[in-house]
Amino acid sequence: MKTPLDIKWIRAQFPALTQEISGQPVIFFDGPGGTQVPGSVIDAMGDYLVRSNANAHGAFATSARTDVLIDSARVAIADFLGCDRDEVVFGANMTTLTFTLSRAIARELQPGDEIIVTRLDHDANISPWCALAEHGVTVRFVDINVTDCTLDWIDLEQQINPRTRLVAIGYASNAVGTINDIAKVVRLARAVGALVFVDAVHYAPHAPIDVRALDCDFLACSAYKFFGSHVGIIYGKREHLARLQPYKVRPASDEVPSRWETGTLNHEGLAGMIAAINYLAKIGCHVSPTLGSELLSTLLEADTGKWEAFRCPPTQSTSYPSRRAALVTAMTAIQKYELELSNQLISGLLEIPGLTLYGITQPERFTWRTPTVAITLAGQTPYSIAKALGDRGIFTWHGHFYAINLTERLGVEANGGLLRIGLVHYNTVEEIQRLLQALREIAAIPTSS
Repeated sequence: MKTPLDIKWIRAQFPALTQEISGQPVIFFDGPGGTQVPGSVIDAMGDYLVRSNANAHGAFATSARTDVLIDSARVAIADFLGCDRDEVVFGANMTTLTFTLSRAIARELQPGDEIIVTRLDHDANISPWCALAEHGVTVRFVDINVTDCTLDWIDLEQQINPRTRLVAIGYASNAVGTINDIAKVVRLARAVGALVFVDAVHYAPHAPIDVRALDCDFLACSAYKFFGSHVGIIYGKREHLARLQPYKVRPASDEVPSRWETGTLNHEGLAGMIAAINYLAKIGCHVSPTLGSELLSTLLEADTGKWEAFRCPPTQSTSYPSRRAALVTAMTAIQKYELELSNQLISGLLEIPGLTLYGITQPERFTWRTPTVAITLAGQTPYSIAKALGDRGIFTWHGHFYAINLTERLGVEANGGLLRIGLVHYNTVEEIQRLLQALREIAAIPTSS
């Protein structure tokens, strides 16, 4: 299957990809910890700081431009997630926002109420809910199937009961790539009247997201994981954001969604986030030219710092339906291309003696995983592998990646955790081949002829 993506054009957008170590191009397989950014993101952040750097709601030009920026950022992420602009909350990061939300939800809980979390998740979707035990809330852990690092659905169905008030679930595992069936989780939760909080931080750069179709109550992601800046994002159904009472300072607005945003936002970060979303929309225009030259022209105009190019009246939830369509087109094409990369990577890894791969390994099931792979190698620690690869200009992560319940459950935490290889759409088959060759050398296995 030939990819519909123009990989040469895509890679040209990322200045970081031109770096070299010892004469070799750097390979970034560290995407799950934070992706590289297009030049347009860098330019947008710098442009904001030069032309518009001010706090919001002032009676002068730079403050007025900041107001436009914030509104445009809400519209952009609404297009990305498929929601309305007033259902988007910005913050320092996903972890901070989740703690903020969990404290507010705690105000509605009673002793004996229950929350469900999973052993597959990043701790940012576990600790904020476990903290509610101090209010008398019971936190239940859903187990995993160790053989393929998938959720134990029988255990989940047994754990959910009429006392369940919220299910916290990851869309995809940041450690082993497993994708969870969120629609199924929502159905189970709805049957007992429970809310669903989805951590989509790892999933967001890999496939389209439609919060309306999922019908989840909350969904969190982070722009620096989908080629943007350090901005945390939570989608919340309007009814919940209006009903729940956040902790905030007295002078702060009580309007939704700004009542959830403590302190001054990272304005230059919002500028970078808009540019990242517009970059993805441009991919959609390349994949499907029928989306129209008008949209592409507007995207290019927005690159010059004219965020109002996508601004819309307060009565309109999203600016350009075509931008949403372009984003869905782009993310669908990215998903298909990354499926090709997963096949190349996993088939090659499984041929290396002494290597253990954690997670789904059957090609027919790869639609239920992202191109994020965790391994161990006999005779090596995850750190020693990462260091040897790093010395060769191949950047990977080692450790538990904050999914510490998972590494403990797999029995690898005491030995340094896992080595994580995380691909995104700017990676290539040639980079995978170079990684496989390096791992064969590290494992002292001669290259097959």
